[in-house]
Amino acid sequence: MSTATLAAQPDALVSTRLYRAIWRWHFYAGLYVITFLLVLACTGLIMVYGNSVETFLGAKHYVASDGERASYEAQSQAAIAAIPGGSLKLMVVPKADDRATVFIVNGNGKDNVVAVDPYGPKALDAIVKDDTWFYWADHIHGTLLLGDVGDRLIEIAAGLGIVLILTGLYMWWPRNGRSLGRALVPNLRLGGRAFWKDLHVSLGFYISVVLFFFLLSGLSWTGIWGTKIVQAWSTFPAAKWDNVPLSDKTHASMNHGALKEVPWTLEQTPMPKSGSQAGAAGLQMGSVNLDTVASYARANGFTEQFRINAPQDDGGVYTISADSMDADTHDPFGDRTVHIDRYTGKILADVRFADYGLAGKAMAVGIALHQANLGWWNTALNLIFCLSVIAMALSGVAMWWKRRPARRLGAPLYPKNYRAPVAIVVIALTVSVIFPLTGIAIVAFAIVDFLLPKRFKEAGLQPAGI
Repeated sequence: MSTATLAAQPDALVSTRLYRAIWRWHFYAGLYVITFLLVLACTGLIMVYGNSVETFLGAKHYVASDGERASYEAQSQAAIAAIPGGSLKLMVVPKADDRATVFIVNGNGKDNVVAVDPYGPKALDAIVKDDTWFYWADHIHGTLLLGDVGDRLIEIAAGLGIVLILTGLYMWWPRNGRSLGRALVPNLRLGGRAFWKDLHVSLGFYISVVLFFFLLSGLSWTGIWGTKIVQAWSTFPAAKWDNVPLSDKTHASMNHGALKEVPWTLEQTPMPKSGSQAGAAGLQMGSVNLDTVASYARANGFTEQFRINAPQDDGGVYTISADSMDADTHDPFGDRTVHIDRYTGKILADVRFADYGLAGKAMAVGIALHQANLGWWNTALNLIFCLSVIAMALSGVAMWWKRRPARRLGAPLYPKNYRAPVAIVVIALTVSVIFPLTGIAIVAFAIVDFLLPKRFKEAGLQPAGI
């Protein structure tokens, strides 16, 4: 045996041990994550439908654009009349004359979406907002219909999904004579488990960057890592509004149920309050209503679809907003939120994309991409991505099914006399520090793995291929 061969053996041994350890932790992460990935991808497809064929607030309603348009106040009264005991919360002003004006009216303890023909005015349709396709899918996508428990479970899954990506990329890296070309292109002529492996490995590589982006942007909405850590430190400071009285409500009060309609960086920012002499010149005092607010919006840069939140109490304000997160525009750099004193008509705040911090800007663009709000190409990309995630998850299940031992889970085995490689420890510690809930899950997996008898987790040194 040559000196070169002898020198290479320790490196090969270490590589094989590391590979098998990473493979086992890839399996553990996948065991938890796979169901969540399938649920998120399937609900994502429904949300793409609800955001392209329909809208966030239900079906698109077209009207004959002839005759005289009724005032927005008259249209709002038609919407309120359609819901017994109704009170106005929101008006969505369409960018085209042949589209109905949409209102959210609270009544019977629920938020209702009412589409109004502005040339009547008359209500065309009314639906409980919770019954729209998009809302239903979004509720599952964010909480699994389990409230905070579902949110926490998804947060753990998203963090473990990042572990899945890191370990998967290591396993994808060409080795043992496998060329880069073979790693990039699956051989669809293979049969059995080899086919599923090639499909899984190649798909995993191609969607890894996009999946990482989706997981990270989704994590930013979660209850612990997102709300308590990242969002709390990246919230737009209300102190930027000079001498404006603040309400005890935050911008999140303008969200409707599970739907996140307020820009991420503003959610935790206190709302300004009506009833003072603060603010800049805006509307004429005594003439602040839906029509004058809408007229001000159109004259001051709101040229596409925009929405007006109506005051909900004596200190409430009129809020004009347009952003790509709500599909008002296709321009993520055009976010804008304007608050108007309901009594004086003064402009209390005018927040634009340029005013956001770095994290707020990243999320404004990221959420729009995540929700396929930037045009047909974004819809096509998200459609392909969701289908690819489903295919990758199912191919992973097929690989496991074909190699599983009888009456055993079939987790990959460590080499004999295994010791945790430094790389595994570093990945685990890094993810645990950045994502605390995921760290708890990793510790739990590690304890279970440590307590398992050696006969269930170790084997003699075996080839690293899967």
